[in-house]
Amino acid sequence: MLRRPEISCFAILIVVGLVSMTPARAQMGGGGGGAGMPDMGAFKDKAPFRDVVQQKGGIKPKPKETDIVVQDVTISGNFATSSDAVFQKLQTRKDRFYEFETVLADIRRLHEMFEFATYELREVPGGIAVHFKVRERPTISKVVYHGNRAINDRDLKGRAGVNAGDPLNEFSLESARRRLLDYYREEGFNQATVATVRGMNDDPGMVVFRINEGPKERIEAIRIEGNSIVTEARLKKVIKSRDPILGVLRHLNNKADMGQIDTDVQILQAYYHNLGFLTASVGRRLEYDESGKWLSVTYIVEEGVRYTVNDVKIVGNQFIETESLRDRLALKPGDHFSGTMMRKDIAEIVYGYGSFGFIYAEVKPQTVMRDENDLVDLVYSIQEGDRWKIRNININIDGEPHLMKDTTLLNQIDLVEGEFIDRRTLELNRARIERLQLLEANPAIAEPPDIRVIPVTEQDSDF
Repeated sequence: MLRRPEISCFAILIVVGLVSMTPARAQMGGGGGGAGMPDMGAFKDKAPFRDVVQQKGGIKPKPKETDIVVQDVTISGNFATSSDAVFQKLQTRKDRFYEFETVLADIRRLHEMFEFATYELREVPGGIAVHFKVRERPTISKVVYHGNRAINDRDLKGRAGVNAGDPLNEFSLESARRRLLDYYREEGFNQATVATVRGMNDDPGMVVFRINEGPKERIEAIRIEGNSIVTEARLKKVIKSRDPILGVLRHLNNKADMGQIDTDVQILQAYYHNLGFLTASVGRRLEYDESGKWLSVTYIVEEGVRYTVNDVKIVGNQFIETESLRDRLALKPGDHFSGTMMRKDIAEIVYGYGSFGFIYAEVKPQTVMRDENDLVDLVYSIQEGDRWKIRNININIDGEPHLMKDTTLLNQIDLVEGEFIDRRTLELNRARIERLQLLEANPAIAEPPDIRVIPVTEQDSDF
């Protein structure tokens, strides 16, 4: 007798199991055919699906009955800029909820792309339609330099900074005109004029720079009057303008740069102030020959009195005694004022503080003239800042910092973690590391080694 019922039940269980497994495998991407995982090789050149969805408006929220939905978004007036590029900037999009603030924000974005932008709203079945109107910025179609002879078009183009395809606006053209004019004056064409013309030969985008160069001016002679404490020969070496060398080489390095001549006035005045003539003033006089090409420059000096240091005051110091700082100063009461010595004293104070861990100390000098004609007080105002210790010592080797513990390089360094930073010692150690032949110092092959100290304030230090 056959056991058909048992066999039938077993077969039914197998069939049911197969049927129940098939959808699950399809959903998880398994199985042989049907709804398995797609071939990813076919999509390797396409943008990620998530990015595409976001560009097309993102996931649409479920609308409410009171919401107004944007049914359409259009744009007009864009000719050089593609509509796709514009829509990527907009947040107002089809099938999104309409918000007036979003439209205004889109207008601000469009103003960054176009010369002008506005909008129109229109009620349509199911919501509202938004239309953006824009006006493209005019662009330069061609740049022409007319009238230039001494300077070629390539040099003028590099200095002007405007080219075909750039936005056409008055500000950029005026800036280019001024740069060209400054360039000509630097080259000694002090009578040059540059005018800008927009549009020519039925081309509204053409820009023409009309140039009248005039003669190239050169310095024939430089004279200095009113000087008594310093010779004319010495003052001529201080300034940058030059006259003909030995009066023979008349066309070498002596172009008349009016900007440099005016700067030389400030250089001479600062030179005299540095020597203690704090009220000295300098002017200049220009004289042309009959041709208008040769220029004589005369600097007129009013030296005034030479000031003497009456008193040296130090304020703002708390951690270092005033007398200790005074003893380090080279410029003392009774000396003629010297800007050079004053700057050296400032550096001495800064390095002095740096040797005690005040690596960010600052010194601001001030000169106070007394009622007497030739006396001046010096006031050094000190901002000490925090006191810093060494937390870690790093040495940069070819751009990679390495924490130095038991190495050859560490033995060459006179710095110890936990001690106060000494600025002068740090700089001496840097110079010592650079002189070592242990590491590559050729910048064409590797960066030279350098010491990097990681500081920590005295208050935050665990040492």
